Amino acid sequence: MASEDVKSTESAAVSTIVNLAEEAKLAREGVKAPSYAVLSICKSLFAGGVAGGVSRTAVAPLERMKILLQVQNPHNIKYSGTVQGLKYIWRTEGLRGLFKGNGTNCARIVPNSAVKFFSYEQASKGILYMYRQRTGNENAQLTPVLRLGAGATAGIIAMSATYPMDMVRGRLTVQTANSPYQYRGIAHALSTVLREEGPRALYRGWLPSVIGVVPYVGLNFAVYESLKDWLVKDNPFGLVENNELTIVTRLSCGAIAGTVGQTIAYPLDVIRRRMQMVGWKDASSVVTGEGRSKGALEYNGMVDAFRKTVRHEGFGALYKGLVPNSVKVVPSIAIAFVTYEMVKDVLGVEFRISD
Repeated sequence: MASEDVKSTESAAVSTIVNLAEEAKLAREGVKAPSYAVLSICKSLFAGGVAGGVSRTAVAPLERMKILLQVQNPHNIKYSGTVQGLKYIWRTEGLRGLFKGNGTNCARIVPNSAVKFFSYEQASKGILYMYRQRTGNENAQLTPVLRLGAGATAGIIAMSATYPMDMVRGRLTVQTANSPYQYRGIAHALSTVLREEGPRALYRGWLPSVIGVVPYVGLNFAVYESLKDWLVKDNPFGLVENNELTIVTRLSCGAIAGTVGQTIAYPLDVIRRRMQMVGWKDASSVVTGEGRSKGALEYNGMVDAFRKTVRHEGFGALYKGLVPNSVKVVPSIAIAFVTYEMVKDVLGVEFRISD
């Protein structure tokens, strides 16, 4: 025992000397060694960004189809459904048409996803700490309701930070070959909106977006984490291997989480898209795709947009594009969660999102 203690002490001493020598070398070279906390934050942000980029690119054609269905003029139906719409885009615009707006979408979703996952982790830790302090139970764990709160907080932060990109992405996406006016790219769209409509236009539709992101992102995280916890602890279907869930099982958890969240929040997403078109003088003709003016699109706010949409097009209009969105969301959310966890695992960061 004594010899083992001596060896352990010697090993610790050697490790300390080596670390000090490395830090001294970095100091002589003018390089400051990054702290563990900084590296961990960077790895988490990188993993979140990769997850967002991969998941959105995989479903980019369906994302564009969803937005076109959401904003098309009810008096001039051009896209009668998902399959017909995708075929039409392929025939008139080719492969590039299916991925139109994806560059802008990735430019928005990569930082959005990075901030969202990182914010969820930090919010979870903060909420759990307060919950333990309040209950006096140091072993308390996050409940589904607490996870919902952490997810909602993360969604609001991420949405607010990247909303201008989402706004111009929506406009770029609805442009077609017959549109009377073309935004040439992200920078041109941003500068044009600022010049012609003012800075407030970049946050048009922000309120329904934030309201919608609370149940959407909150439920995504809450359902995903709660399902995983239940499956690991109770193992009702025998899906646990070596105390871990398989990739297929985690993908299924993500798919269920995405379906629940998007179904509840979808009407707010439709209203957000329509409000983003307000102020764009060519919006009415762009959404018809035929270059014909149908009058300016005007909503006085979120409630007015809801009222006019339901009055003129019926309640079903609030779920326009739900089918391609459902087909898109199921794999997208699943891929995002699993990619995030796999990248973090490769980078050596904690595996569980809420650990």
